[in-house]
Amino acid sequence: MCYPLPSATISIRKSSNEHDRLILISHQLMTLLSIPEQKNLLLAIGKTTAIVDIDIIEIEGNEIVLPDHFFTFFRLPIQVCKLQIMYVPTTQTLKLGPIIALMTNIRLDETNAANFHSVHSFCEELHHVISESGGIFYVFSIDSFPKTGYFLHKQQWVPAELPIPDVIYNRIHSRRKEQRPEFQEFKKQLQLSAIPLFNDRFLSKWEVYDKLCHDSSLFSYIPETRLFSKETLFDFAQKYETVFIKPIHGSQGRNIIKLTRDNNGYYSFQTSFSTNLEGLQLPSPIEDIYLHLRPIVKNDIYLIQRGIDFIEKECKPLDFRILCHKQRQKQWKITSIVARIGGEQEFVSNLARGGTMIRPLIALRTCFQPHKARDVFLQIKELSVKIAEAVSFQIEGIFGELGIDIGVDLDGKPWLIEVNSKPSKAFENNDGKIRPSANAITQFCTILAFETHFEKEVFANDTLGHHDTNTKQ
Repeated sequence: MCYPLPSATISIRKSSNEHDRLILISHQLMTLLSIPEQKNLLLAIGKTTAIVDIDIIEIEGNEIVLPDHFFTFFRLPIQVCKLQIMYVPTTQTLKLGPIIALMTNIRLDETNAANFHSVHSFCEELHHVISESGGIFYVFSIDSFPKTGYFLHKQQWVPAELPIPDVIYNRIHSRRKEQRPEFQEFKKQLQLSAIPLFNDRFLSKWEVYDKLCHDSSLFSYIPETRLFSKETLFDFAQKYETVFIKPIHGSQGRNIIKLTRDNNGYYSFQTSFSTNLEGLQLPSPIEDIYLHLRPIVKNDIYLIQRGIDFIEKECKPLDFRILCHKQRQKQWKITSIVARIGGEQEFVSNLARGGTMIRPLIALRTCFQPHKARDVFLQIKELSVKIAEAVSFQIEGIFGELGIDIGVDLDGKPWLIEVNSKPSKAFENNDGKIRPSANAITQFCTILAFETHFEKEVFANDTLGHHDTNTKQ
């Protein structure tokens, strides 16, 4: 299947007969799609289908004219729109779309205006990219689906009953919401309806390590990691001068502990959160450190990880966030790279904790000669793509976007810090322009939407014969 697909203007004609199922297709479009001249075919928009009569009209360009009541039946906004088109000759199906929905947490203000929190501006960009290339985009929350979604109309997010989407992009902000029974049931219903849900969950730090450490091409780039216990703490504290203790479900640099051993064999620690140090003299023996840490870590699962001496900028932590997106045939590409510098008195570089961004090569040139900086930069990129490929292959689920955090040691070797399936959109400076990630997400969604439909249609035709309970006769 070749992308981009042809697109057409979808316009409206008034009809006084609700049983009118005639759609008009321009001669140019019939020829372009190699649609044979016939009386009817199956029209599919989102997950809804209808048997329609067709008539060819002599009009310039690619255009399809639908009777007005079809917009209600397919739950389309009643307005002229642009959609991409695929014709499946085996089932005589004309597929229009894609219908792309983003699932997130929605807050309504006092005027009932919808706010999508940290992805609000990104949703606007997705709308513009999708409507320009051909398609419909909307945003919904799990508790209002499928009755209400929000689409952008005249710079306002308008609530409406919208088509069941071809594909859903998960941007729920809360791990707890993803673990609730209603979300798990929602995922099951999507599977039954053959609706792809990608980036369907937050990744666990331990899950990522446990899968990738068995990859021989990646093992040497991953710091030794174990689940936290008294035994692993004592073991790591003896082996390494610095170790990090992190919650396996943490994000944004929260709840991280840095443990450091001095020349006398005593230990001190820092945290990225406030903690009560009353009664603890620092530095202290590892036994005392453990007794103090035990109540901190008892309510969550933590891992313990070897600390690497990474390069710094002006004595502040420095690492790199690489944003990767999936393309066709399981290929991944890098859409953006930034260097992050930690805030004052911070040992993590996260923007949520006061970090700042600079261009990656500029950051590397402060630590290495220009030719070495370029070589390290290439290594970072190569490692990031390998990690993205391994995650999508080794970990269950559909992943189309990953944020990969890389640190570089004093010799210029890159190391994996973390992989994020819900990367923050604060890393991309759009300067009022469409970010590369919006284009990449749109392309991935379009592929998922049309290829999933094509595979479903061909399978149905080859095995069971076509049947769709949502078909309008």
